[in-house]
Amino acid sequence: MKKTALVTHEECLQHVTPPGHPEQVARLEYILEALKDINLLRVSAPMAADDDILRIHPREHINYLQDAVPETGFKSLDGDTHISSGSLTAAYRAAGGVLRAVDLVLSGEAKNAFVAVRPPGHHAETQKAMGFCLFGNIALGVKHALDFHGLKRVAVIDFDVHHGNGTQEILWDESRCLTFTSQQIPLWPGTGTEEEQGSYNNIVNIPLPPRSTGALMRQKYEGLVFPVLRKFEPDLILISAGFDAHKADPLAELNWSTADFSWLTERLCKIALECCEGRLVSTLEGGYDLKALADSCLLYTSPSPRDRTRSRMPSSA
Repeated sequence: MKKTALVTHEECLQHVTPPGHPEQVARLEYILEALKDINLLRVSAPMAADDDILRIHPREHINYLQDAVPETGFKSLDGDTHISSGSLTAAYRAAGGVLRAVDLVLSGEAKNAFVAVRPPGHHAETQKAMGFCLFGNIALGVKHALDFHGLKRVAVIDFDVHHGNGTQEILWDESRCLTFTSQQIPLWPGTGTEEEQGSYNNIVNIPLPPRSTGALMRQKYEGLVFPVLRKFEPDLILISAGFDAHKADPLAELNWSTADFSWLTERLCKIALECCEGRLVSTLEGGYDLKALADSCLLYTSPSPRDRTRSRMPSSA
């Protein structure tokens, strides 16, 4: 029986941010502690090669980050994004973890995968690190699946509370990828309106108003995402899993519950089974209330309390 893969690496804990920063080492520590007793295929995230990164970022971007790494302490790339001596290695691990997860799922070694890494990636644009993100991890996974593995169609679902502006910018002209992204509007980074549709109508933005609940999210996904996703018939589904739409999260104002993330994941896994033999890769983005983050990731990967033979991310066909 194939298992869900958990792809991570201890060097992702070496991306240290200034005291009080929400994207902190404890995020990954809490997740790994929550998942320590779950029966998963545990895989070490490799370092992505520069040739991999160059699929989505120019050499100038890599050089900029390499030159910015401090010997000690922190360096600010902008008001939100900081790097320490271990940050770039962690970023290469995060990008490499997504690539490894795609390889595992497409080879059949794992049914699906959760990539528990940091720094996150969906705000990183082609030539700009921002929003806690250095490399565009999920966009890199898309290009790897299409260009290296030769898939014809890949879908991305991003349910982080902040719009995945980087993923959108990198994949704007990618006709082989259909991207769905739901986010609170208005909210930083200020993108993600319904009018932003990509060069080939390949981007679907779903703005959600502040203080809206999981009930509205379910309505929007049932009406705007799931039917179009099924019609697209992707060969692989990639998820930017940000858990900061949770009602306990300090950085936004949506009121989702842990059960809402579980519901959404179960539906996406069901569609993956229908369309692409269950092939689904999910990678960590946001989520800044430590308990809510850990609880959500535990439900994301562990058996349902209603049926201990089933999993939120099904490990068998």
